[in-house]
Amino acid sequence: MKPLALWLVLWLSPIQTFDGAVREWALDAHTPALDVTMRTASHIGTPTVVLGALLAIAVLDPVEGVAVARTALVALVPTNIAVESLKRLTQRTRPDGEHNPANSSFPSSHAANAMALAYVFARRWKKGAPVFWLAATLVAVSRVYLGRHYMSDVVVGTAIGICCGGWAVWLMSRRGRRMDRREGAAPPKAAEPASR
Repeated sequence: MKPLALWLVLWLSPIQTFDGAVREWALDAHTPALDVTMRTASHIGTPTVVLGALLAIAVLDPVEGVAVARTALVALVPTNIAVESLKRLTQRTRPDGEHNPANSSFPSSHAANAMALAYVFARRWKKGAPVFWLAATLVAVSRVYLGRHYMSDVVVGTAIGICCGGWAVWLMSRRGRRMDRREGAAPPKAAEPASR
């Protein structure tokens, strides 16, 4: 066995063991009530629901909502580029047996998108942050529960989403500060004459 292949096997073996253990737990945890909850949570992460929610935010709050929706889109673009690139590169078969190279298991796009949005929303509406993070976590867990992803898929998707969400918030706040300086900065005060 070549050194690189041996290294990959040794490195991936604990991850596969962990994925298998979580998969077994998910299979044992199934109940009718949880099935409905997890299917609903998984549905929240679909592109149609996400884009509809962003449109609603922009329409209902034409000032702040538009800025939040714009930041969310800035977060979602690199999130999905990273996720889709990795999916095509790894072509991992899903836990339920589906093998589609264009939509492989690794990483979870639902988890990545949910976490990116949670980051953006939590930074804007700080009081609602626990709800946003809880909803994103539920979306991510639902993917493991429903047999669509392994736990490692979800962990990597979560990391991608949080990184892209943080980057988008940083980028848009920096851009906003530059625009404020350019458009709204008061002209410098003239020096006041010294009193005699």
